[in-house]
Amino acid sequence: MKATVSATAIALSLIASAASAQAVRTEKNMSLDLANQIAAATVASCSASGYNVTAAVVDRAGNLRALQRADNAGPHTIGAAQGKAYTSTSARNTTAAMLENVQKNPGAATLVDIPGFLILGGGVPVKAGNEVIGAVGVGGAPGGHLDEACANAGIAKVADLLK
Repeated sequence: MKATVSATAIALSLIASAASAQAVRTEKNMSLDLANQIAAATVASCSASGYNVTAAVVDRAGNLRALQRADNAGPHTIGAAQGKAYTSTSARNTTAAMLENVQKNPGAATLVDIPGFLILGGGVPVKAGNEVIGAVGVGGAPGGHLDEACANAGIAKVADLLK
């Protein structure tokens, strides 16, 4: 009986330890400095190609960390860039991949109804290793694929900081 009580106490102690270990998580997130670097590099990349865009960078929770609007970028590009960044970090996917999924999969068509989602090409997750720490969204180039290319170029500029 005494051995059974001791074994039960040990088992309960191990379960409690495992549960408390899961109660607190450590996550990587987007710093302001990193967000500003990505936004600046993204706008510069598009400007070099002749596109006046806005780049929005959000953290892992979709909160805006940095926004840069090129000279002559249209006013609509601000909301578009932020919507794409929010959508990308929320889904942990590119918005172009999401758009393709919505077009091919009728069950995914209602994704466009989620408040704040903008399912157009140009949103790209930012990863530190395999962990999504935020996203960049771009609006203003003449096509979502071009917005996405600029976002990828902006992220590539800071690749050494994302290891």
